[in-house]
Amino acid sequence: MTGDDRHGDHRHGHGRPGEDRHAAGPGAAEHGTGAGHGSASGHRSVPEHRARLSALLAHLAAREPVTVSLEEAQGAALAEDLVAPGSLPRFDNSQMDGFAVSSADFDRPPSTPSGASTPSAASTAFTVAAAIAAGDTPEALAPGHAAPIMTGAMLPEGADAVVPVEQAHPRAYPGPGERVELPAAEPGTFVRRAGSDVEGGAVVLRAGTVLGPRQLGLAAGLGIGRVRVRPRLSVAVVSTGAELAEPGDGLAPGQIHDANTALLAAALREAGITARTVAVRTDDPAVLLGELGSLTAGSGRPDAVITTGGVSQGAFEATKLALGGRDVEFAHLAMQPGGPQGLGTFNGTPLIAFPGNPVSCWISWEILLRPVLSALLGAPAPRRRLRVPLAEPLSSPQGRLQVRRARLLPDGRAELVGGPGSHLLGALAASDALVLVPEDVTHLPAGADVEVWLT
Repeated sequence: MTGDDRHGDHRHGHGRPGEDRHAAGPGAAEHGTGAGHGSASGHRSVPEHRARLSALLAHLAAREPVTVSLEEAQGAALAEDLVAPGSLPRFDNSQMDGFAVSSADFDRPPSTPSGASTPSAASTAFTVAAAIAAGDTPEALAPGHAAPIMTGAMLPEGADAVVPVEQAHPRAYPGPGERVELPAAEPGTFVRRAGSDVEGGAVVLRAGTVLGPRQLGLAAGLGIGRVRVRPRLSVAVVSTGAELAEPGDGLAPGQIHDANTALLAAALREAGITARTVAVRTDDPAVLLGELGSLTAGSGRPDAVITTGGVSQGAFEATKLALGGRDVEFAHLAMQPGGPQGLGTFNGTPLIAFPGNPVSCWISWEILLRPVLSALLGAPAPRRRLRVPLAEPLSSPQGRLQVRRARLLPDGRAELVGGPGSHLLGALAASDALVLVPEDVTHLPAGADVEVWLT
């Protein structure tokens, strides 16, 4: 197992490697840095490899939509427009704890430009009506009356404004039939009008929208309990290598703990993908073939398999040895880290082979596969992309798209975290962005604008 970050990624050892300042559109991740299909280095370009991944997975976009509960829908993409069955709010309601009144009952004092009464405005005395709590169906408000009303409660017929209880004299809720003095209020003061948020019949979410907490909250508020979504992907993650040990287990000489399984499976699940994991703790190609055969047999097979490790130029590259001569191609991309890649099918199931170094594995997901799934299936949502200035200078190899880990500083600059090596798990954990340096750029000074993907 030979090679280094200048030439390619080792197996799994922890020792390998133009837009405006606004979010990009859904298809933007398919373009951008390294836009040509050729590469000055002679290696396959990133856009060309994405195109091959897209062709491999295109059939997944034709799967029939499914109807699921809101709880099951998180992270999925809507299969059809979501139409509001009713308005939000459903009825006029109070924005404040206070008194529901008719503005016509006031002898109007001077008002501020916003329509609210001045603190020194003269007050009008009202007879107190029955209190209205949230959830009540109130009786109509009689002229000259003010009804104590709680936030969110339905405004009674005959009322068109709310005076906060803090402005009342006394500053309290007198009992029904007692008197309260209130400053004048304009129509609509502290009233949430029916339909002021969402009008019934309006399209509130377009097909393809990824359903996160805010979107699910909107659906729930509209009374929608089930939605039509594109089916989630199911992916099997197969981590390979004789040097790997289970996290929590002791290490024999020469062993390392398996970071890839946890790293990649977590990334997939965060993206709304169902992930199961398999660990192959050997370099025997026959064992890997057996595991792949079991995974891709029968009705429970995943939509795709991702392997990590065994794709570089070493003598014991189990993935290459196992899949050589089958419907899987291996290539080196003009990208650092994450150069060695493989893709094809195994028993008719799409198979994607990532390199074994943890950072290379994660970069392969973020730069190659995640954008393809976003474009094909709508989920996961594309990463937000910015152009921001570098906080420090950097160097990059000629002919390769270099992907550096970074932090976005409060002043909007991108601060690099760690070096370019693909073994730097600590730096990866401390980052929240990726800096993409184009193939034809070898040096950038501090302050230069760079493409950044927020992760």
